[in-house]
Amino acid sequence: MSATFRSLRHHNYRLWAAGALVSNVGTWMQRTAQDWMVLTQLTHNDATSVGVVMSLQFGPQLLLMPIAGPTADRVDRRTLLLITQSAMSVLAFALGALALSGSVALWHVYVLAFLLGCVTAFDAPARQTFVNDLVIDADIANAVALNSTSFHAARLIGPAAAGILIARIGTGWAFLFNGASFGAVLLALASLRTADLHPRSRPVESHGHAREGFRYVFARPDLVTALVMMFLISTFGLNFAIFIPTMAVEAFHVGAAQFGSLASLMGIGAVAGGLFSARQERPGMGILLAGAAAFAITAACAALAPNMLWFGIALVATGTAVQLYMTSTNSLMQTSTDPAMRGRVMAILLAVIMGCTPLGAPIVGWIADTLGPRWALGVAAASGAAAAFIGLRYRRKNPTPPHVPTPAPASGGTL
Repeated sequence: MSATFRSLRHHNYRLWAAGALVSNVGTWMQRTAQDWMVLTQLTHNDATSVGVVMSLQFGPQLLLMPIAGPTADRVDRRTLLLITQSAMSVLAFALGALALSGSVALWHVYVLAFLLGCVTAFDAPARQTFVNDLVIDADIANAVALNSTSFHAARLIGPAAAGILIARIGTGWAFLFNGASFGAVLLALASLRTADLHPRSRPVESHGHAREGFRYVFARPDLVTALVMMFLISTFGLNFAIFIPTMAVEAFHVGAAQFGSLASLMGIGAVAGGLFSARQERPGMGILLAGAAAFAITAACAALAPNMLWFGIALVATGTAVQLYMTSTNSLMQTSTDPAMRGRVMAILLAVIMGCTPLGAPIVGWIADTLGPRWALGVAAASGAAAAFIGLRYRRKNPTPPHVPTPAPASGGTL
């Protein structure tokens, strides 16, 4: 098996990856349908409302981080995922039922988005670190990259399928499909060979688990730099739930099917970026710098695209840059972190990725409403340039990678 796909040698990882792929298709269908419904059915092309939905859906990542990170470190992740994935399925079915009944209102979407965000706050760090339990240490970076690649491979199918469903039979069916798709990952979790899991050390019992995570990160300049770069890009650059539909509706004047196709095009680039990342044994700051700079350039090209064809091409390139940057950051922080601290460190990273995006979403939505979607994409390009500048400063001050000592085994048993 090639180095790119070496994690698939593990039976448990193969099961998990198959179930996650099906569920990810459903997730992208729901995201696409929800954005379209809010923008064109529940409002009159109001990008600010889309930004509010994003804030409610991803804001709890930031609010619940002090609880979610330690939970992912201390409890059985498989059990936690069975609970969170089931809850997410119920919420998707609820939104689908409201949409199909014709009684859905904007406030319903707001409430369900917030509830989904609360569940995701616990699901995301557990899901990101669960791959550590499925493979050996040498394959962790590869498993992380393949996980991200799977998520974006589903993006090739989900948005386009959602666009077709919306155009032909209605928005609600996309939500129902997502609810059903969680069955695949639940079946995979239930079918894992528990004897083949690779549980990691639990942290020692103590108070202030979240503070320990922050102290650990702040003692590492490389992790701090990676988080600051991620803050800039996630706050102002990862608002494609606003960029793509507003460009589709206002710049190119196309319908739901074309919008879904544009969202899927970005997935093509994301898969390419993920597969490239999967070949990296241990990414360093240089890859993060290159990814941030590439994002700045490609986002600027998307903002200046004269028609839908060139915009689609720019989205492919942007997807590659985003995935290269995101996956490399994820892998760097997981592979260079003490296993007993990994859940808390990942909770901080995910809080920045998913919790800070809502801080910028209403601002970016307002810019799209006031100045136009091209200016909003220009802000995204500027965030990538600022992140690249910070990464360049760190590289100049620290030309050699930091030495990360091998962590001592933690006491307190194993998960």
